[in-house]
Amino acid sequence: MRNATVKNSSWLYLLIVVVLLLVIGGVLRGGFVHLPAHSVLGATKVSVRVANDAAAVSLGEFKNGFASVLTLALPAVVNISSTKLVKNQNIPDFLNDPLFRHFFGDQLPRPGGTEREQGLGSGVIVNSDGYLLTNNHVVEGASDVEVFTQGRKKFKAKIIGTDPRTDIAVIKIDASGLPTLTLADSSQLRVGDVVFAIGQPFGIGETATMGIVSATGRGLGGAIEHYEDFIQTDAAINPGNSGGALVDLRGDLVGINTAIISGAGGGNQGVGFAIPINMAHGVMEQIIEHGKVIRGYLGISIQGVDPDMAKAFGLTHGGGALISDVSPNGPAAKAGLQRGDIVLELNGQSVTGPEDLSVRISQMAPGSVAHLKTFRQGQNRDADATLGEAPEQTPASQKGALTPAAMAGMHVQDLTPEIARQLKLPATQTGVVVTELDPSSAAAAAGIRPGDVIEEVNRKPVRNVEQFRRELEASGSQAVLLLINRGGTTHYVVVEP
Repeated sequence: MRNATVKNSSWLYLLIVVVLLLVIGGVLRGGFVHLPAHSVLGATKVSVRVANDAAAVSLGEFKNGFASVLTLALPAVVNISSTKLVKNQNIPDFLNDPLFRHFFGDQLPRPGGTEREQGLGSGVIVNSDGYLLTNNHVVEGASDVEVFTQGRKKFKAKIIGTDPRTDIAVIKIDASGLPTLTLADSSQLRVGDVVFAIGQPFGIGETATMGIVSATGRGLGGAIEHYEDFIQTDAAINPGNSGGALVDLRGDLVGINTAIISGAGGGNQGVGFAIPINMAHGVMEQIIEHGKVIRGYLGISIQGVDPDMAKAFGLTHGGGALISDVSPNGPAAKAGLQRGDIVLELNGQSVTGPEDLSVRISQMAPGSVAHLKTFRQGQNRDADATLGEAPEQTPASQKGALTPAAMAGMHVQDLTPEIARQLKLPATQTGVVVTELDPSSAAAAAGIRPGDVIEEVNRKPVRNVEQFRRELEASGSQAVLLLINRGGTTHYVVVEP
């Protein structure tokens, strides 16, 4: 009898454990990650088709054109309509006149009121269950997003998440069995490859244009995005194409169309840019898995190295990324990196410029080690930096370098604590401040401004006007290297006599 009681108790304990495990499993499966104004249900990675065959395509296969490519690609590109509620700004006074109100009533906008603003763009279906890629600027701030497929079916879309730093957004519609595009390996693109831009320009309907890859790895100094690694193409891209597809001769997705450079008349000028699908795919996976994009962080501000800058630092050629500022106690500072170091290599591969370094660091996981080869005062050095996690908001000191400037025609004075406070700098800040500038001088033409603080001349600190003049005189007729502090951000400039 005692043995039977023990056996029954064992079964009872086992049953309790099983029930607890089921309850815990249900809670975990129902978990979610909060996003600003959105929730991402405990999602797994989205299933997408990725191309494995990178064999060249013979143009001889296309006897009558490229219909065979576009027939398959077009159904996976959609039109996106977004609605934003914006506050009325600067309503003309005459609209508040009682006479106007008497005749037009509520048809007139009222100060402080809101009105609907419509936006158009494109998107790409990358998963048959309704996941789409588009641009952040297509859906940013939208209260309603609608998707129109090739068959003119309309769907309400949910914004899963966005990444303004790459201008990528992931949205979802409730549908299944949708046509999709296969994701190519955008790192294999070469200048001269034939590509097609597909989208909904001006809202007129699905449109395909053809061109070639004009450049890869294109950076524009942060003019469009924080992380720039663009595919440049001359395939016509116009307003409404944003978020559309850039496909190759196989019909595989190589990029997401995002921006153009247009002349004074606007419109397409044959200079369009697409986000490489390798970058967009990585961003999408992180948004769905984590609810945000987690990036590596080195803690430096960097700028380009042109031939003049290289000469000033003792390099025989341009290229690399010049460190113009180092965050205190950041990964770079802990690794011994200093302002004025030039990063030449990352993990054994050459660094072509600041955009290249910025993108590659961002794609590394926090906690991983970045192996850096740097140049300092005529010598190459090696440094290993354990990366942190990039902050959500970029600190002012990390926004990158400003436009280099020259110094001819400047008037300077000692930087006092009072002036430093007016410039929103620490009272302990040292250097000389630019007080006057001849508009026709080389310094003005190069971009230097009154209020800029000069901290160094030829790598030597200057604390007052006397030191500043002494260092300039020592440079004679040679080019001068200045360290400028503008609003708390430092950067180097080369001054040509």
